[in-house]
Amino acid sequence: MTRPPTAVQRRVIDAADPVTGRLRGTESQLAALVKRELAFRHPRPPHDHFLTPAGHRVREETATAAASAAEAAEPAREPARESSGVFAARIGGEEGIEAGPSRIREVHSAWQGLLELRRMTNPHGVVDRPCAWERTHLVQAAALALEAAGHRPAGADTEGYRVRATPQPEAVAVRGPDAEALRECAATLEQAGWQVGEHTEPRTGARYLLASPRRT
Repeated sequence: MTRPPTAVQRRVIDAADPVTGRLRGTESQLAALVKRELAFRHPRPPHDHFLTPAGHRVREETATAAASAAEAAEPAREPARESSGVFAARIGGEEGIEAGPSRIREVHSAWQGLLELRRMTNPHGVVDRPCAWERTHLVQAAALALEAAGHRPAGADTEGYRVRATPQPEAVAVRGPDAEALRECAATLEQAGWQVGEHTEPRTGARYLLASPRRT
């Protein structure tokens, strides 16, 4: 991609489903995004268009810029709120974590959307293993699987799971308040199509999970 997307193309990208990346637009708009490798047309009916990893990056850059601008304009107003409006799974450690009915509905909807994305993009439509989007959003994908299964993320002052990136390719670290919580997180991730192993921190002796998306 040599030139940035046009204003119209950015609007189409920004309006994509935040989890599945499904696009809505005219045939010419969608074709232009495919030509620029920001979207792809699914080979199976109904032949919907979805963001490619490059398209997702453009969308996230726009959301980040908007959030930064809003924060700069109103630095004193609810800094912990997700001002971009884009759904984000709780990775643990956030302030002001809410677990009310509206959040539960959002998480359920996001998980169902992710399963649909698996069906649409995985070979043979399988939904029992992660898709390409999850492999490029490891922390968010693992956190969504945990939150959707009812695990509680850690808050600023409360215990729960924490999902973090690692130097290893295609692997995240998951930490929990105790051994039982770790075992429960491991079972959830394995059921969601992740390979999970338990490890020990060399210096502290703390146990943690190393999880990566299963390919077969």
